[in-house]
Amino acid sequence: MNNSDETEPLQLRQVRTYVLRSGRMTEAQKRDYAILSARWCLPFQKTIINFTDVFENVFPTFVEIGFGMGRATAVIAAENPEKNYLGIEVHRAGVGRLLGEIENRCLTNIRIIEHDALEVLEYMIPDNSVAGFHVFFPDPWPKKRHHKRRLMQNPRTQLLARKLAYGGYIYMATDWEPYGEEAFIELTETPGLESMYEGFAPHQDWRPETRFEEKGKRENREIFELMFRKTMPEDESDGAE
Repeated sequence: MNNSDETEPLQLRQVRTYVLRSGRMTEAQKRDYAILSARWCLPFQKTIINFTDVFENVFPTFVEIGFGMGRATAVIAAENPEKNYLGIEVHRAGVGRLLGEIENRCLTNIRIIEHDALEVLEYMIPDNSVAGFHVFFPDPWPKKRHHKRRLMQNPRTQLLARKLAYGGYIYMATDWEPYGEEAFIELTETPGLESMYEGFAPHQDWRPETRFEEKGKRENREIFELMFRKTMPEDESDGAE
C-alpha cells in the first residue's frame, strides 16, 4: 500500500522553518523576560486553547508568526485595542523585547507563545478561529536545497487555512521576489483560499515598517505583499443566498 500522500504532511512539518540562533539578550530583555513572561506568555501544550478565556474578551484574534523583535506587533496592537494578537516566536531575545513593549505601552491585547509555530497551530489553535495571520518577512531560505523550509508552501498553507475563520485572511510581506511568487502560487492552490487582489497586494497602510523591511529597502529590494481570504464552502454559501 502506498501511503506517501498520508506521510508527506507530517514529513514537511518535521522540517523546521527556522534555525535557532544563539542571539544574545540585552540586560533589559533578560529582565523583562524574567518578570513579565509569566503574565503574557502562554506555555506550549498539546491542548486546544479558547481565545475568550485567554484574552478575557470576545474580540477577534489575529496570529503573527515570527514577530522578530516585536516592534510592528506592538504598534498594531496599540492602534487596535478592540482586537487580540497572539505572537509566536522561537527567539527569546525577541520575546523579551516584545514583553518590554507590552509593559511600556500598557498593552493588554497581546499574548506570546515561544515555540514552533506549526506545532502551536496543530495542537493549540482551534479550527476556523483565527481572524487573520500576519507573516511579515519570513526567512526566504534562498538556497534551493533549503526551499523545503519555507513556511508558505503546501501542506503548511492548508494548516493555516484550516485555522482561519471564514472571511479571515493571510497577509504576507517579503522582500524576496522568488519567494513571493512561489507563495502566491502555493496559496492560490490551497483549497478554500482566494487572493483578495488580482496579483500582489498593495501596501497596507496599517502595517508598520519592520526592521527586515528597512534592511531590504537599503539593499534596493522591492517589497511584495500578498493577501488571501478564506472563503465559505460552496454548499454553505449557496444556502446563505
